[in-house]
Amino acid sequence: MSNIQQLQDLTTQVRRDILRMVHAVNSGHPGGSLGCAEFLVTLYQEVMDRKPGFDMNGIEEDLFFLSNGHISPVFYSVLARSGYFSVSELATFRKLNTRLQGHPTTHEGLPGIRVASGSLGQGLSVAIGAAQAKKLNNDNHLIYVLTGDGELQEGQNWEAIMYASAKNVDNLIATVDYNGQQIDGSTKDVLNMGNLKAKFEAFDWDVLEIKEGNNIEAIIAGMNEAKSKTGKGKPVCVVLHTEMGNGVDFMMHTHAWHGKAPSDEQLATALEQNTATLGDY
Repeated sequence: MSNIQQLQDLTTQVRRDILRMVHAVNSGHPGGSLGCAEFLVTLYQEVMDRKPGFDMNGIEEDLFFLSNGHISPVFYSVLARSGYFSVSELATFRKLNTRLQGHPTTHEGLPGIRVASGSLGQGLSVAIGAAQAKKLNNDNHLIYVLTGDGELQEGQNWEAIMYASAKNVDNLIATVDYNGQQIDGSTKDVLNMGNLKAKFEAFDWDVLEIKEGNNIEAIIAGMNEAKSKTGKGKPVCVVLHTEMGNGVDFMMHTHAWHGKAPSDEQLATALEQNTATLGDY
């Protein structure tokens, strides 16, 4: 895709998918999923160099790892809408014996899923390993990883951040979903992390910010800038400023919808705010 309106239309459809998936089983994480819809749609449709189909080895293509695995609804929707598996399978989200578990897993072999990410704080370490494997294989493609901002309160991330710069892992772009919210409240109230950009820079990363993280044109420009910084001796961090619950007015500006499903009436209201023409599953 190259048309901004097409990307926006797909994002709206992904929001509908997220809302319907979580509502159907009265379980899941809509807030962060909605906040990252524009980013993941743009990443898969516009930014990454990826092959059709799915090969776990991912040779000669860019790879993506989702570290904050609880936002699986947006990940599953974007994977399905990008052709990795049937859109109709979204209806099995969080049901018994489904491939679409609440957190992404690999044992059922769902195309597009390269690592289980139920426990927070581990995805960056996995992504660094994948990036080093690319270098060992003389594969010039990039590794992308998405983490939550609250997730960075876990110490393993900072060991990984220190390691990546010390080992010049410069084929890695780590994006932080910087929405300022986590399950128990705002990140400032739970554990204030201060200036994330300055912290990454102190660990010798190349850092840029996308101030409008729910704007597709801003995401394209920012991620293209991030790509231009790779291969220069430093890992790259993108601080992506998003709004949790974006696109649904009563879910925005609060942590309350981190892990809560909408009622029938709330679902209807949310879907009215996101009219799409691509077709529900």
